[in-house]
Amino acid sequence: MSLLSDWVPRHRQWAALTWPDLQNLPHREHIPILQPIGAIEQHGPHLPLLVDSAIALAVVGRALALLEDDIPAYCLPPLCYGKSTEHEGFPGTISLRAETLMHLLMDVGESLYRSGFRKWVLVNAHGGQPQVLEIVARDLHRRYPDFWVFPLFVWRALAQPERWLTPRELTEGIHAGDAETSLLLHWYPELVPLERAAPVYVPPSDSCLSLEGALPWAWVTQDVSASGVLGDPTTATAAKGAEIWQALAEGWVQVIRDVHRFVPPSP
Repeated sequence: MSLLSDWVPRHRQWAALTWPDLQNLPHREHIPILQPIGAIEQHGPHLPLLVDSAIALAVVGRALALLEDDIPAYCLPPLCYGKSTEHEGFPGTISLRAETLMHLLMDVGESLYRSGFRKWVLVNAHGGQPQVLEIVARDLHRRYPDFWVFPLFVWRALAQPERWLTPRELTEGIHAGDAETSLLLHWYPELVPLERAAPVYVPPSDSCLSLEGALPWAWVTQDVSASGVLGDPTTATAAKGAEIWQALAEGWVQVIRDVHRFVPPSP
């Protein structure tokens, strides 16, 4: 598979359409427009920088391939740079400022609105930027009350992740661990020198504070991991990656269906 291309069926690619194609689409206000959002950032010594971007695009592409033909939905070109501040201490990471990402997404959203579309799905695969996307979604809706923006995290559509991941990995494997490594082994095995992989977990603590969750503290990756890994990539397999990809895609098929039929509640 070539890098970050050919994941999305051609007839579902926004950029492959002409402006009359888009203008002539019936019921544009109900059509989900999907925006894959990833990052170019370190993922330990065993994974390439494209992990998050590949996940966002591959999952959307597979979901659109599985989606019923009578449900219109289109994929925008991926946004491969994100807010990766926590990984800036490692070479290769490219990070946007929060305000840069916000302005970029606001401009894209306003462009979609001018084109007559009213449902925009932000398919985010990078854990360092959900808050930015939530602010953008709320601000766009406040500016355009009939514009519905869905700031979603790609992994939230995975049903029963315990089928593939250990309890510890589910709670502590937040970066370059089993799941991400398995997906990349399935897609790009030649880019994964698995002999470099080693598990890294933050030592347990009796504190109510945590890296993520209800009571987090601000951290950057170098505070807690010298390798850039937070999880256990040594248990990853390509076969597991294939199953996780299919399950993620099936979950996203349902998300797209639900966005297509979404009607806001009446006050």
